[in-house]
Order: sequence, then C-alpha cells, then structure tokens
Amino acid sequence: MKKLLIITGGSKGIGRATAERFSAEGYEVINLSRSAMDLEGASNLSVDLSDVGWSAAHGSALVDLIQSKREIVLIHNAALHYSDSMDTVNDLEMQQSLQVNLVAPTQLNQLVLPYMSEGSSILYLGSTLSEKAVPGACSYVTSKHGVVGLMRSTCQDMAGRGVHTACICPGFTDTEMLRGHIGEDQDVINSITSNVAFGRLIETGEIASTLYFCANNAVINGTVMHANLGQIER
Repeated sequence: MKKLLIITGGSKGIGRATAERFSAEGYEVINLSRSAMDLEGASNLSVDLSDVGWSAAHGSALVDLIQSKREIVLIHNAALHYSDSMDTVNDLEMQQSLQVNLVAPTQLNQLVLPYMSEGSSILYLGSTLSEKAVPGACSYVTSKHGVVGLMRSTCQDMAGRGVHTACICPGFTDTEMLRGHIGEDQDVINSITSNVAFGRLIETGEIASTLYFCANNAVINGTVMHANLGQIER
C-alpha cells in the first residue's frame, strides 16, 4: 500500500508544490481545501476549515479515503492571514484565524491519528511570525505562535507511538498569499528581499523539499525549523 499525504490548502502555493513533490515520490494525495487541486490522481475534499463543524460534516468521507491504517504524512498548510492590529482586530477575525490556523489542525489530527502507523508524521506550517511579531498582523501572529505550542504538545503526546512532528516556518515565499498582501509593487518586493541574506523570495518548491525531508527524518521530532534563506537582523 502506498504512503499517503494528507494536506490542507493544497490547491495553490506551498500546498500545491508540496502535493506535487510527494506525488512524484509515489505518495497518494488527499487535499482538503475549498478549491480542488488539479493534480492527476489526487483526491479532493471540498472543506471550509473556517467552519467549526467541518470535521463532523466531512470526517467520514476522509476516513473512507484513508481506508485502513497506514504510513501517513499529515501537513497542516492552510492558513488565514488578516491585516489587523491589537486595538482594531474584531472578534470574528480573531475567531476565524484561530479556527483555521489552530483549531482545524487539532480537529484533523484527531480524525487521522487512529489510522497512522509507525513512521507517520504530522507537520505544521508555521511562519517567521511564529516566534516574533510585526505590526498589523495581530490575529495571524497570535495563531502562528499557537501552532508552535501545538506542535510541541504533539511531540510530547505522541512519545512512544512512532509518529514524529515538526513546525516548518517559511520566510518570504513567492505565493498567492504574499502577492495578495504586497501586490506586484517591485519597490515593496525589493524592500522585502533586502532583508533576506540571499536577496530573493523563496520558491514554493524549496519549502516542499523541506517538508519532504522532515516527513522522512524522525530525528527532527519536536523541531521548529526556519526555512527563510537567512533573514538579516537590523
């Protein structure tokens, strides 16, 4: 039986590149997102992770696709990023950020864990903002800090079960999400990349390769891994 990748938000960006990489390595792929992934052979579940009831509504369909206990890589990639601040963030934005970025991964863990054999892994996509903060990203920073805590709890609670975990924190990656925040303004891109030691944005395939490494190396269990080309501290 083939190894299985289950990924959230796999229809674009880092998620799409990761699904493509794992598929090329012989994995079956299941994507959970609002939009279907156009990857040959992949299974798609149309899921809105911002809905707290998504797991009750779609859990049985996911279990049917898994079918039996096997080696699974579970990657929590989907994320919600509002531009907000501590004094302006509203209740709904904070609740939705926590739901998508933190609660939904917990719900998915509980669905998938019974089907994970030894050698499986649970990987979380954090952010540079998982361990620091910038102005104007209050709900995102808060939830991504929480993701590190969830990963560390995963490490402790999975001890002895042969399932390893890590939180991979990409830096400035050339994705639809980033472009949506900065647009195509070359001055803004130049400003961002001036803070990167390699002077460029990260390619989605580079993060996909990092995730593939982590999935297949249990020695990184419990690690917070920054994949950012080196950020220049000023």
